[in-house]
Amino acid sequence: MNNAIGMLEFNSIAAGIETCDAMVKAAQVDLLRACTLCPGKYMVIVAGEVGPVQASVRQGKIVGGEFIVDELIIPNLHKQVIPAVALTNQITEFGAVGVLEFYSVASAIVAADMAAKAAQITLIEVRTGFAIGGKGFVTLTGDVGAVRAAVAAAEKASDLLVKSIVIPRPAKQLLETLL
Repeated sequence: MNNAIGMLEFNSIAAGIETCDAMVKAAQVDLLRACTLCPGKYMVIVAGEVGPVQASVRQGKIVGGEFIVDELIIPNLHKQVIPAVALTNQITEFGAVGVLEFYSVASAIVAADMAAKAAQITLIEVRTGFAIGGKGFVTLTGDVGAVRAAVAAAEKASDLLVKSIVIPRPAKQLLETLL
């Protein structure tokens, strides 16, 4: 059961690839994502039990060293976050929509966890840096009150927030773009 997530972000693609290899060899973790980010960065996200995730990130910090620009470990992760990061959430019903945009990928992941723990919402997606200038953003849905509460809780999770919005009654055409 994956109940923790760890992430390292690098300012070197080569260092990121090398570190990814070391991280997955260091502990029994699932590799959720390993990819380039704009502008010329690399990111590795692993999931698993808390101990192995910590061991994987610890080894990654040793190997990645000076090329690491951001890191993250979240134990006791909300069960919706990994599918939202992996883009595998199946959304069957939409309500209001909330969007939180951050200057960093790590901030978006933390905010998604906080939002899901704060209110009865459904995470749609946690977008992690690709083709969006290295930023991260979270989309979520639910009833208006829950979305507002989740967005408010997530706003407090980071000082790297760019903007947040709540759309009480989103247009059908908009919803189609979020899937």
